[in-house]
Amino acid sequence: MGGVAKVDRTTNRSKVLRYSRKIGRMGNSLGVSIPKALAEKLNVGQGDEIEFIENNKGEVVLRKVIPTKLPDHVRPEVLEAFYDIFNEDRDILDDLRDR
Repeated sequence: MGGVAKVDRTTNRSKVLRYSRKIGRMGNSLGVSIPKALAEKLNVGQGDEIEFIENNKGEVVLRKVIPTKLPDHVRPEVLEAFYDIFNEDRDILDDLRDR
């Protein structure tokens, strides 16, 4: 999967790099390769985890997941369950916060 990095100049003279890649089939999923220069900037390699963050403008930010060490007394599955419940009940929690 080849691609081209393009450099755009914006009005504030900051440099914006744009990378182009084609989406390919990876088993039953779709996948895209990360250009070597971008992988080096993100400090990611095979086996690392990345996350995609969508902002309110519909833009997607790609970021390396920094693994954290849980305290010995916290099991990962309990933390995941808490996270799921928090996300499911986010509207309720936001409403309580705003009272």
